[in-house]
Amino acid sequence: MGNCCVSGTNTVRPVYSSRQAGSTVTSKNANPDGDSMKSSVRSNDGSNFKKKNLLPSRSLLSFSYSELKVATRNFNISGRVGEGGFGTVYKGYLDKNTLEPVKYGNGLAVAIKKLNIDGHQGHMEWVVSFITAIIYIWHHGGSISLKMYKFKPLIIPMFDQTEVELLAALNHPNIVKLIGFCAEDENRLLVYEYMCRGSLESHLFPYRSQRRGLSWELRMKIALGAARGLAFLHDADTHVIYRDFKAANILLDDQFNVKLSDFGLAKHGPGEGATHVSTRTMGTCGYVAPEYLATGHLSSRSDVYSFGVLLLELLSGRRAMDYDRPVGEQKVVDWARPYLENKKRSIYIMDPKLNGLFSLKGANKIASLAQECLNEDAKARPLMKEVLNSLESLLVSSSR
Repeated sequence: MGNCCVSGTNTVRPVYSSRQAGSTVTSKNANPDGDSMKSSVRSNDGSNFKKKNLLPSRSLLSFSYSELKVATRNFNISGRVGEGGFGTVYKGYLDKNTLEPVKYGNGLAVAIKKLNIDGHQGHMEWVVSFITAIIYIWHHGGSISLKMYKFKPLIIPMFDQTEVELLAALNHPNIVKLIGFCAEDENRLLVYEYMCRGSLESHLFPYRSQRRGLSWELRMKIALGAARGLAFLHDADTHVIYRDFKAANILLDDQFNVKLSDFGLAKHGPGEGATHVSTRTMGTCGYVAPEYLATGHLSSRSDVYSFGVLLLELLSGRRAMDYDRPVGEQKVVDWARPYLENKKRSIYIMDPKLNGLFSLKGANKIASLAQECLNEDAKARPLMKEVLNSLESLLVSSSR
């Protein structure tokens, strides 16, 4: 994650559910006996969670480290489903009714991310995910006792309060849901909904062809879902720059619906009247916009460039950066640009694994859209909402 050669938390609107001794929630309007908060605190019998709300968007649960060890069979290597600079992701299981950790293989599957707190990205993802929950509750009239949690020094001062409050509102069908967390001693873990088909990267670039290739229709469905998630992040009410948009961070459910994940590098901004924020260059090689790489100036249009790279990957079946290819072809943007500049030649970038089963007219339009997103001049790139509108129009017309 963010392993660029140069140098996402994911949050929901939570009503904090206390599950550990020493961690309590009270309301400014609550009775002394706490009766008014009963509906906000998860009961032992799980009566507050109906089956139709297995992943409630308004509830963030706290787990003990021992509970998550149970859920993952002591973080067994056989249940490892991902790893990177942020840490390691394990598959785990919770009871479908009570959301208590259960024997591995039974109940509701979840993704449990064990963060590498010594690493910058894992630390950032933990801080944003957990602190946003706290800020949201405080902002909406509640208070929290955190006497059992041990934080690293200077965690809270590292974040502007406005940035934290905005990130707390990330609740969207195309953003992976955060279910809960663990903050016990030095352990920092995040519990997310489980996306059974894994990442787009694993389907586009399967290891030794272990998976069937994606059809043209599925590629377009994925492009549209990713565009919706990214446009939501860039919305005026959210104003979050992803900064690490890539195929590995696009997760898929059983119907190939998209959810963006891993917001450890996400950035709020720019502020009113500004066109960009200046920050240390981070991201993944092949996806990073040239102006951000050269100057450290980051804007929402930097993400648009990354989206253009993704469109090229979907069209060509080539990785954003592939060091196994000849020098002039390692970066998909450099390889594809001559073909994109001539519409009659754009057919030559198409993935051979599609076996010609795609709309030539649609492919040409997607190639043109990718070229717009990849404009060297950031100001000339479309906004993500414009990209989304173009995709929606294209897919509607092609379905007729």
